[in-house]
Amino acid sequence: MNNIRFGIDLGGTKIEILALKPDGGTALRRRVPTPSAGGAVQYRATIEIINQLVRAAESELGATGSVGVGIPGIISPATGLVKNANSVALNGHPFDRDLSAALARPVRIENDANCFALSEASDGAGAGGRVVFGVILGTGVGGGIVVDGKLLTGKHHVAGEWGHNPLPWPEISEYPGPACWCGRRGCIESFLSGPALARDADGVDGGLLPGLAAAGDANAQAALDRHAARLARALAQVVNFLDPDIIVLGGGVSNLPHYPNDLARLIEPFVFSDLCAPDIRRASHGDSSGVRGAAWLWGVDERA
Repeated sequence: MNNIRFGIDLGGTKIEILALKPDGGTALRRRVPTPSAGGAVQYRATIEIINQLVRAAESELGATGSVGVGIPGIISPATGLVKNANSVALNGHPFDRDLSAALARPVRIENDANCFALSEASDGAGAGGRVVFGVILGTGVGGGIVVDGKLLTGKHHVAGEWGHNPLPWPEISEYPGPACWCGRRGCIESFLSGPALARDADGVDGGLLPGLAAAGDANAQAALDRHAARLARALAQVVNFLDPDIIVLGGGVSNLPHYPNDLARLIEPFVFSDLCAPDIRRASHGDSSGVRGAAWLWGVDERA
């Protein structure tokens, strides 16, 4: 094959394809709606759309390449089927095998948060760090771990799923915590996601809170302060068990203007060390990180 890596970001509303050149530059980028009926993603139609996107991109570029796909779930190592995808039509299917058959080549499938972490560690805000923890703060809360340039997914493929641990060091008012879609209460995701921030701010969209706070709205400022304190505690727990060189923040909530600058100071009281200087950065590639990371699932020497 030629030196092109195709990345696919499969979301509930859109499918994006990106072609990376050998130097990491973008050769092509396209977005199309995810096929759905009655609001539900259509499985077979999704595979065909991805097939069409790759074939059309290869025709336009005059080159073939490797294909990596980021999905909002994982391939279960026990069954070989997709699980935990919020695009529920994927669940229970051998998505990697079905897509590989359609494209007539091997494909690599990975959780979208892991793709984000790999992208930022490869040539983004985490570049140069030996251990990088990538954080997604958006509709949900996810994470990925990259060590020496390689994803650390773990035996059960759940490494980095910090969003479904309990919020550490909870205040009395935070216990037992909101109900989480995973079936438990008090998960980090149920406190730190975009919808959780809006719920804590009496329904005000999180993106509006900084402006309201600057205008003197005490409730908006209090919601931002609570979110920052909770995020700091959650990240302190990551520092205590992983001690990453760099923490990269991504997702819509990470765009709040007081992040990442306030976090190192807020984390310090909870880190079990006489030195607390976590290097926390905002993602370099923005909403392109996921699709770039999907392309990076194939290393430079693996595009046979």
